[in-house]
Amino acid sequence: MKLEESFDKLNKIMEELEKPDISLEDSFTLYQEGMKLLKACNDSIDKVEKELIILSESGEANEL
Repeated sequence: MKLEESFDKLNKIMEELEKPDISLEDSFTLYQEGMKLLKACNDSIDKVEKELIILSESGEANEL
């Protein structure tokens, strides 16, 4: 899943969690899914940041 898709999914989860009629079980399930997505987004952003640091230091693209 692309980063943008993950952000869209996180927004949808937030909208669902803000609904007043959501059950505790559903909110917990959505919370868990959101936390997994958030971790995946953070990991993806960290990877890109590391690649940019390597690129800026060496002048060429190197993967970790």
